[in-house]
Amino acid sequence: MVRIPEWVKKSVFYQIFPDRFACSRLLEKPGHLEPWESRPTLRGFKGGDLLGVTEKLDYLEELGINALYLNPIFKSTANHRYHTSDYFQVDPLLGGTSALQTLLEAAHQRGIRVILDGVFNHTGRGFYQFCHIIENGPSSPYRDWFYINNLPIKPFDAPIGKHGYYAWWDNPELPKLNVELPAVREFIYRVAEYWIGFGIDGWRLDVPEEIKVPNFWQTFRTRTKAKNRQAYLLGEIWHEAPEWLRGDRFDAVMNYPLTRICLGYFLGARLDQALLARTSFRSIRPLTGTEFLTEADRLYRLYAPEVSLAQFNLLGSHDLPRFKTMAGRDRTSFELAFLFLVTYPGTPCLYYGDEIGLEGEHDPGCRAAFPWQEQSWDKELQAYVRRCLKLRNSHEALQQGLFQPIWATSDLISFIRKAETETLLVILNNAPKAVTFQLPSDSTLPRHALLVPVFPDAGPARDRIDEASPLTVEIGPRSGHVFQISIPCIA
Repeated sequence: MVRIPEWVKKSVFYQIFPDRFACSRLLEKPGHLEPWESRPTLRGFKGGDLLGVTEKLDYLEELGINALYLNPIFKSTANHRYHTSDYFQVDPLLGGTSALQTLLEAAHQRGIRVILDGVFNHTGRGFYQFCHIIENGPSSPYRDWFYINNLPIKPFDAPIGKHGYYAWWDNPELPKLNVELPAVREFIYRVAEYWIGFGIDGWRLDVPEEIKVPNFWQTFRTRTKAKNRQAYLLGEIWHEAPEWLRGDRFDAVMNYPLTRICLGYFLGARLDQALLARTSFRSIRPLTGTEFLTEADRLYRLYAPEVSLAQFNLLGSHDLPRFKTMAGRDRTSFELAFLFLVTYPGTPCLYYGDEIGLEGEHDPGCRAAFPWQEQSWDKELQAYVRRCLKLRNSHEALQQGLFQPIWATSDLISFIRKAETETLLVILNNAPKAVTFQLPSDSTLPRHALLVPVFPDAGPARDRIDEASPLTVEIGPRSGHVFQISIPCIA
């Protein structure tokens, strides 16, 4: 039986790139930093830290966020910190381990969960065991911790592929750990256990498919869950992955297949294919509403219902150009896609800054510093995101309900989310003109059912229920609506 942490089903995640979100004045920095407002660079540091995140919890809570996913925070020489130097120390530029403790205590007091990024396939060149090999060569007791093929290794001045060891994507900055070695596996398990015991609520696991040792992730799950049965284990897998979600490895994966179809439908012809070509997606063809809803239903049914409720659903991340940028700055595309995200099964994740219209192309552009000067914010978009999250947090059907497609055309989709306490109907119109929606006659709902609007709070007059036919409603151009299906008492 698949068992998913109960808290995940009710969660709305916010992904934070720690160097770029918020900088606390309480934390002294050692020296040169890039100006916060300047364009980010591949190597530059802005100085964001974990105390800064703590100081912005009011902002996140007001937005409707109750869970955080932090990109790597351990000691590292890179601004993204995927080049780990010490897995048992939080980077001092982020405030050190004490700053994480402060963040966890403050977040947990508010009911906000925190998961960390675990990078266990490779390390950075500053990792102690790797440095030991640099200094001691074949005499180092740690030489088998990595895939060494030529000594002495040359981590800094050799051509790509000639540095003497196997590295992730042939990048000498990222020597690959030899997880086949029992000592390395035990080291990783102890890291995972340590931070779960410290108080984090789960792990997002980086490139887990790169670790091919049989039963490694099964043991990782057993050891981690022994520390906290409610720990959330999330794998970074970009494709459909039912074999990873059968209850013996991960609770969920990052649902990039859902991201793909959202880009294909909500952006369609507006999608910047030139930007997309440099991503892992390569290319995406425009989808009709019928194609989109069919695919959304297939992705839902690909997993057990419990697993689908825990899938990590996202429109953007640190590995993609910003959604609004890919949409040619079309705000409505993001609004419709985000409303879908919060009404579809799974836990939605908002990439930091998307709620205020932050833009950016490929790395480093998609990792810009959060502009805390409110005059630069898209306040209307932020208000819309806040309403969407209030909707998600207020309805059991959206957190735990079953998913049932209802009807679709080239420009419109509709589906039902049904829980024990309520049934909600979601209608999204992607067309530039109003559409009249009528609940199909073959629907299982009784003919005398009523549609009671629950989103948006107040729509224009054309978005109205036809009093003569309570199962008919007119939906305005490029807009989305959610209705509670009410069955009135009949005397």
